[in-house]
Parts: sequence; C-alpha cells; structure tokens
Amino acid sequence: MSRANFEDEIIISWVELHRDARYLSQLLHAKGTWKGVIAITRGGLVPAALVARELDLRLVDTICVTSYMSTEVGKEAKTQSEVTILKGVPGDGEGYLLIDDLVDSGRTAEVVRKLLPKAYFATLYAKPAGRPIVDTCVKEFKQNKWIYFPWDIAYKFAPTIKDGGRVSGDF
Repeated sequence: MSRANFEDEIIISWVELHRDARYLSQLLHAKGTWKGVIAITRGGLVPAALVARELDLRLVDTICVTSYMSTEVGKEAKTQSEVTILKGVPGDGEGYLLIDDLVDSGRTAEVVRKLLPKAYFATLYAKPAGRPIVDTCVKEFKQNKWIYFPWDIAYKFAPTIKDGGRVSGDF
C-alpha cells in the first residue's frame, strides 16, 4: 500500500506513547504473570522496553522482521514489501508477551503469529485489517490513517501563519 492510499496522518507523541504503553502494561498485568517479552522489530522495541519495565520482566528478546521499504534513500518507509524474518526466537511463545507498536494490514502479524502461536500478542495500536490477529491493543485507528511514531518525526520551529507558516504538513 503506498502513501497515496492514506487519507490523513496521526502523530503519536512520546508522552502519548508512554501513557499508552503503561496502560497496556496494566491490562497485561491483570492477565497474569509472564516469562518475558518478545519485541517485533523495530517498531515494537520501545513499547516492549516500557512493558518490560512496568511488569518487571528481565527476559527480553526480539523477532526481527522487515515488511516496509523506502522508495527513496533517506525517505520514510511507506511502501509495504514482502514480510521477511531476519531473526527468529526459539519455541512457540508460550508464557511470553509478543509486543509491537502497530498492527496495520496484519501481514507481519500473521507471519509472526504462526511462528509464535502460544504467545500473547499485544500492540499499542491497531487498524481493522490487523486487529483480529492480536489479542489486545490500546487504541484502534481507521485503516486509511498513516501513523507517525515519535521516532519518525523531528520537532522544529513552526513560523506563524502571518510570517508564511503553513496550516499543516510542515512538520
């Protein structure tokens, strides 16, 4: 799916992401105890670290996956490509939390779910196409929204409208 297929964008701040990760941790804590956390890279790294801290889990691993590519060097990755597992984890996931930032189309989630069918799959955010694959999420967004995470954007001074600033798209 190319960027042209998205209606508009949502920007998640560090504060919002941290608050949502703490809320996710609260939901997961209520479900019982866990052996550890498996982050889906790269997006799941930060949420997994926050969940591991909140639940006092010391065993943290990664399943390294690629499913988006940039069309130009140095540009944002907004074109979906084939799901490729770069590094797996042993076992079937039993007793582990599988954490990602977002389940979008569900393509990556389906592949990872097959590799770790007994893991409890939790994401911060979900879109309708991928939501049925995960066990829990904090917020759901429409399929046609592009989500920018704090690590995707740079904050900079915004000139006033009077001085030539733009209403949107000038982030």
